[in-house]
Amino acid sequence: MRRALLSLSALALFATSAAAGGGINLSWSDCGPYGALSRNLSCNTTAGAQVMVGSGISPAPMSQLVALTAMVVLQTDESSLSPWWEFAPLGCRAGSLFAFFDYTAGPFSCADPWAGNAQGGFTFVQGLGAPNRAEIRVTCAVPAPVALDDVSEAYFFTLAFNNAHMTGAGICPGCTDGACFTLSSLLLSQAGGVGDLTLATPLLRNFVLWQGGGAGGLGTCSGATPTRATTWGAVKSLYR
Repeated sequence: MRRALLSLSALALFATSAAAGGGINLSWSDCGPYGALSRNLSCNTTAGAQVMVGSGISPAPMSQLVALTAMVVLQTDESSLSPWWEFAPLGCRAGSLFAFFDYTAGPFSCADPWAGNAQGGFTFVQGLGAPNRAEIRVTCAVPAPVALDDVSEAYFFTLAFNNAHMTGAGICPGCTDGACFTLSSLLLSQAGGVGDLTLATPLLRNFVLWQGGGAGGLGTCSGATPTRATTWGAVKSLYR
């Protein structure tokens, strides 16, 4: 019994230490520990959608949170992105990727700072850094500042892609490719010059696997990080 109590105490201390500096999570279906690491499909249906949730804990309380900017890196185990991953406007799967920020209808595992008031979207840049990579810039804002504490894990954004063109006529090949999505950084912006915060440290994990993983092999996300240093200024210039 004593050993069990000590183990529980150690876990509690670890969780407190992890939350103390803030951090980010990326999971399938729900936030952080309530979601899943891996998603594997047989790629034989055009019905349904795949949902990944970006969440996190702020490193400090925020009283004037008004906007979010997140960078998600996609990398596959192929030499270049297959048509299945071409979400750009002229790509094979244009219109199949979506960003959401409304959690009023659930899930309810984590806190919801937006309360249904956030509006935003994403930009998809293919081949940035390597032919088998893409970067997804997710942004949203609220009309009035909201508060965010430094204790609760909060929902920040949801990225989803449907199963259109998975099979049959008009198929976009590549659903069976191994892939990895990595939430590389998340910027929380406040109004009135109060001060912005950037989160980049994983809490549980900042990546999810598709069909086993990305370029590093099964179960890994090796190579999902940029092959060159990318500053926020350089990234923003691509979306002007």
